[in-house]
Amino acid sequence: MKTPLCFLLLTLTALTARAAELPNILWITSEDNGTELGCYGDSYAITPHIDSIAEKGFRYTNASSTAPVCAPARTTIISGIYPPATGGQHMRSHVKMAPDFKMYPQFLAELGYYCTNKSKEDYNLEKPEEFWQKGGHWRNRAKGQPFFAIFNHTISHESKIRDRIPEEAKIHDPAKAPIPPYHPDTPEVRKDWAQYYDRLTMMDELVGQNLKELEEAGVADDTIIFYYGDHGSGMPRHKRWTYQSGLRVPMIVHFPDKWKHLAPKGYKAGSSTDRLIGFVDLAPTLLSIVGVEAPEWMQGHAFAGEFETPEPKYAYGFRDRMDERIDCVRQTRSKRYSYLKNYLPHKPWGQYIQYMFATPTTRVWNDLYQQGKLNPVQAQFWQTKPAEELYDLENDPHETVNLAESADHAEILAEMRQAHAEWSATIKDVGLLSEYEFHKRANDAGKSIYEMGHDAKLFDHPAIFAAANLATSLKKKDLPEIANLLDHEDSGVRYWGAIGLLTQEADGVNAGHDKLVSALSDPSLIVQVTAAEALGRYGSEEDLADALPILVKHAQPEADAYLAIAAWNAIDYLDDRASSVVDQLAATSPKPVKVPNRAGNYSTALKTKALADLGVKVETPKKKKKG
Repeated sequence: MKTPLCFLLLTLTALTARAAELPNILWITSEDNGTELGCYGDSYAITPHIDSIAEKGFRYTNASSTAPVCAPARTTIISGIYPPATGGQHMRSHVKMAPDFKMYPQFLAELGYYCTNKSKEDYNLEKPEEFWQKGGHWRNRAKGQPFFAIFNHTISHESKIRDRIPEEAKIHDPAKAPIPPYHPDTPEVRKDWAQYYDRLTMMDELVGQNLKELEEAGVADDTIIFYYGDHGSGMPRHKRWTYQSGLRVPMIVHFPDKWKHLAPKGYKAGSSTDRLIGFVDLAPTLLSIVGVEAPEWMQGHAFAGEFETPEPKYAYGFRDRMDERIDCVRQTRSKRYSYLKNYLPHKPWGQYIQYMFATPTTRVWNDLYQQGKLNPVQAQFWQTKPAEELYDLENDPHETVNLAESADHAEILAEMRQAHAEWSATIKDVGLLSEYEFHKRANDAGKSIYEMGHDAKLFDHPAIFAAANLATSLKKKDLPEIANLLDHEDSGVRYWGAIGLLTQEADGVNAGHDKLVSALSDPSLIVQVTAAEALGRYGSEEDLADALPILVKHAQPEADAYLAIAAWNAIDYLDDRASSVVDQLAATSPKPVKVPNRAGNYSTALKTKALADLGVKVETPKKKKKG
């Protein structure tokens, strides 16, 4: 049956009337830059166009990217859900959204918005449908149609720091570059910092072009503007780390007079606010601005619009697998304090990441550490982590003085620890399972990872959270109880039993030796790998002989990709203790593991590094030329 023409005309008329009541919205984003901008008080920065937005807009001084690296950060934005709840927290992963969940552009499209994104997506969540217009620019919309447009500038990306600018085009003097206390002050570091600021100035020029386009088209007075960076700078200990250097971002909003009624409470041109906001808040805020109340499954807080919420007491961040290196850190911050729980404290802050080591600062910093030429603050990055960190952001903005053991801060530590526990329980943090394990559980149940995490029969969060926190106490007195975790019926708990013994090195292996040996044949393959790493690194020669076949087996090309990443990480930490199987390991190289969408050649990178340390050069397969 055909729809009557009169009904179509009425519908079109209603949509047109509704569209007239909706603002245009422009998001200008830039990659890999924190608050190193003039409007944030940085006198070394040259950023006049971004500063001009701040002069007429509203500047957030406590804005967080939620994740300190691009894909998880953008996954947070597009969904309004913390990625540790969906399984999308690992770098360049690919997971399904729960049924009936929508990404925010879908809501806008339903209201008649012309939605464009130029051009980066990088979501770890599978898009349910195509929602970006192919035109690529808001100018291509229909007459009278409201637009939502993103312009993403990549010129400030990490890779551009090491892509040297010609001498005649340089803007900032390296001699005057501000060097944070944790970086060594060397010519290479100064050049990297100066070039980073040069790239910010170049990025600022592009922002100026975005603003000029609005003015020339006569739509500036009808357009709400957001400017933000996607996480901290591309310098080491910034991008990828859950310190403020990695999480704190610039966030500036401008509401023209026509749309001032939608602006945040307290909005005043040229002013700022210390309200805690994070990327998880962007989707509900955007919906609030267009008159839609965020669905209950969104986990952020709207900070503008019709449904603006009270300010939350805490903001949250996370770090999980970064490229080929496995980690698990959870951050909770108030306005003054930042608390970090390190769930894999046996891993150093500065794990070797192939892509990160292409930056000169990273290599020089590591070389100086190996030579013993760093002070304690600079050397810390290359050492293993404590179980917990607590920083006073007011008195220690660079987060170099850990107050977790301070008796004067015991009450604050307990408060922040409790806030972390409540958040983890609320979102159902599936990151307390290994990446291999949560994919397996969800796939076996035929569910999305989010659904699996919210099914108490499939994911016993209280038991696994308790095991994870016990296992990572780093206290010798806890070793008997940690060893007993390996007897638990839940493989997630057993995994933490093996992790807990591994974190305490030889003491841990001695305390749970027999249980670790038994775990080499555990039904869970990730428990096998973790037990093998513990025995391989800190056990006897006999233990090593038992452990190596397990790791070699699970590092093979036919192994599960996430399991292989875990196995190769373990092998790399064995160093010379893996020399007896070097021929077997070399036989698997350079053939990469068959990987899921977006996972990249992370296993190949791990193989290359591990074998290079054992004296074997891996030839990277040449890409075939396109005919």
